Amino acid sequence: MRIRALSACLLLGLGALALPARALDDPSEMLPIPAQEKRAEAIGAQLRCLVCQNESIEDSSASLARDLRHVVRQHVAAGESNQQIMAWMTQRYGEFIRLKPRFTASTLLLWAMPVLALTLGGILAALMLRRPRSTEPLDEREEKRLAEILGEQDMPR
Repeated sequence: MRIRALSACLLLGLGALALPARALDDPSEMLPIPAQEKRAEAIGAQLRCLVCQNESIEDSSASLARDLRHVVRQHVAAGESNQQIMAWMTQRYGEFIRLKPRFTASTLLLWAMPVLALTLGGILAALMLRRPRSTEPLDEREEKRLAEILGEQDMPR
């Protein structure tokens, strides 16, 4: 009986560890309607924490991330669409707030740079390898000097 109870507790504990970790500091941050809370979490997962810079605001415990989560939940509760909320956040904080920036004319160079660098490197390598290596024959004076050098090397010191 005890073994079953311990096994059940262990399974529940492991199950809790398998759940995604969210940085909600206070359960009162959550929206009362589960569908709205799920939408707010999905939007927050797409927004970068401006303090941590490599985490979403849902995963960060920074105070600014908490404030941004609160703002997102206010917009969701007000009935705004996901696109409206993302547009508001982008207008307010710039494109950097998005964990996955949109493909626009301003980010075209950013997205194309790896392809351009590889293409340019390939072209340069091909040109270097295809360049003809021209060698001119030695004239008499150079041949005589070469023979002297080689003759000196053959002699023991």
